[in-house]
Amino acid sequence: MGIDHGPDDGLQKDHQSGEEFKPETETHSAALPDCVMVKYIVIFEMDGANDHSLPLRSPKRRRVNGNLSPARYSSPDELAGSSDHGTPLTYHRRRTSSSNLRRTPTEHRRRSYERSDQDSPDELDHTTYPTFWHDKYRREDLRPPTAASRHVTPEAPSEISMLTPPVQSPDFPPLSPVTPLPPPPKQARYFPYRQKMVLRGHKNGVAAVRFSPMGDMIASCSADTTLRIWSTSTGNCIHTLADGHLAGISTLAWSPDGRTLASGSDDKSIRLWDSVTGKAYPLQLVGHHNYIYSIAFSPKGNMLVSGSYDEAVFLWDVRTARVMRSLPAHSDPVAGVDFTRDGTLIVSCAGDGLIRIWDTATGQCLQTLVHEDRAPVCSVRFSPNMKFVLAWTLDSCVRLWNYVEGRCVKTYQGHKNEKFSLSGAFGVYGDEAGEVGLGEKKAFAVSGSETGELLWWDVQSKVVLQRESGHEGCVLGVDTWDQGGLLVSCGLDKTVRVWERMSEAEAERLAKMEDEVTNQEVVNGIVKEEDVAMKLEDSDVADGLQHVDIK
Repeated sequence: MGIDHGPDDGLQKDHQSGEEFKPETETHSAALPDCVMVKYIVIFEMDGANDHSLPLRSPKRRRVNGNLSPARYSSPDELAGSSDHGTPLTYHRRRTSSSNLRRTPTEHRRRSYERSDQDSPDELDHTTYPTFWHDKYRREDLRPPTAASRHVTPEAPSEISMLTPPVQSPDFPPLSPVTPLPPPPKQARYFPYRQKMVLRGHKNGVAAVRFSPMGDMIASCSADTTLRIWSTSTGNCIHTLADGHLAGISTLAWSPDGRTLASGSDDKSIRLWDSVTGKAYPLQLVGHHNYIYSIAFSPKGNMLVSGSYDEAVFLWDVRTARVMRSLPAHSDPVAGVDFTRDGTLIVSCAGDGLIRIWDTATGQCLQTLVHEDRAPVCSVRFSPNMKFVLAWTLDSCVRLWNYVEGRCVKTYQGHKNEKFSLSGAFGVYGDEAGEVGLGEKKAFAVSGSETGELLWWDVQSKVVLQRESGHEGCVLGVDTWDQGGLLVSCGLDKTVRVWERMSEAEAERLAKMEDEVTNQEVVNGIVKEEDVAMKLEDSDVADGLQHVDIK
């Protein structure tokens, strides 16, 4: 069965029936879009029962480098106008989306999407993909490359390009500004203290001295049964607190607001004083059976802890003047007590060589610290960060304890402490002139000595930063006020001495003078120590920095 083509009129003849006919065809002159495939469907219309049909495949069109390639093969009925079938054939051509065609994954993988020079819509718009791209067989690695995914080999920067700011490409996000690194902190430098004022007025040895919380006043207590409140700036005596105790006063403490001053005496009582009026409150805190050696206020000011010669530690309610809790702390007289800055812990020490940490709320002993030498402990202080305890012992040592781990981490030596109960304080150096955060800060520990000296140690390195003489006898108490760069000390010579930290210019001038004296010793022999002190004193007087003695 076949179809014969006519000469030129386009008629075809069927060999079986002998009839001539003209096939029905459609012509389309307009070009089809690239994303639409043309599919020819051949429908056989046969009169007989001959039901066998030829399997026909639609022509394949694919793009190779931007051009449409011819079909992979051409069937005879497409290339020729005749067919072996005797039944007339009707050709129906319709536009169908390629999404209706069933393709195999292998055929999809063979398609090429390389860019061409033609301005076809599917190439200029990368977001428009051919419609025959099925979701089932979509692969990320076959998608057209985008601007962000194309690899660009960076060029080596020239000398000029390194000096000019880079031009931002639209294909990349804007560069974030580079944050410059902060400058390194200034190295901590210790500026020595020098004596500023000598406060005289007590008639006996001064046992303890403290700065007020604001630093504007200084309180001192003495064995002459009196307390004195001094002005920090002028050194004038503001109040003399007398007629409160019947025996010598060994300890004192300021309330957090600076309004109340507490004192502990050998008459076994604790008195509260109004620092503004200088009058004593009517209530006394009575309960100890022997001398009172040490007292301290809680951070809120509602509680007071005291240690006594009767080996007990009492926790007082300041408002009612009653004992809240009695702690059977030690087997020897309690020499020192202190609160942490948050008031949750209490530390106590005694002549038995033990340092105990107590829970304020429950009264339970949380930790016991003891050195192998078991030397009597005469004073204790919590560090400002509440992680350590500084303890003075009668073996001429000051020890820094990590009370959480229960071990001694530092031992400071150089002073003499074998007989009296000495005490000291923490301080800070290295961030002068109130430049908070601009320089490195370090901590120091300061203590008196039975030789009349004061010693400053660097807490971390244990180096003696300064050794200064001033008192004529044992230095019993020391306190610091870092905000003002001041230090106060007291001793058996009945005096209270205020020390001031030098400025940088003064420290450099002092170092220069010491170098000159050292060079003179090398050239002319030994220079007397009195001559050096006189020279420094004359320089202080010339600059208006002379000592002030107030009687």
